[in-house]
Amino acid sequence: MEIYEDNREVSRADLAAWLRQLANQLDGGQIFYGAAGTVAVADQVECELEIESDDDEISVEIEFTWTSPKVAEAPAESDEKDESDKEEEAEAAEEAGDTEEAAAEAAGAEGEAKA
Repeated sequence: MEIYEDNREVSRADLAAWLRQLANQLDGGQIFYGAAGTVAVADQVECELEIESDDDEISVEIEFTWTSPKVAEAPAESDEKDESDKEEEAEAAEEAGDTEEAAAEAAGAEGEAKA
């Protein structure tokens, strides 16, 4: 995923100033880009310098790579309820069942008394 890219033609002096600015940002642990973007820089960084020549064009590529520190994730909610929740539900169901049984018995007794 590309976060930011900037291509432009600059003078050698401006390029040197930009590289010094980038070096200072790296030293501080963050790279600033665009209007308000920042990227945290790890303490250990893999560096690659590549210089290529194709006819009369010379290309210099500098690449830095590091792994972002893992952010602690919140524990995933379990689909299973804990034991206390299960016990409370069982008790509530039992009480509801007792009430329904009592009502059914009372209705049955009323029916017998009328007969």
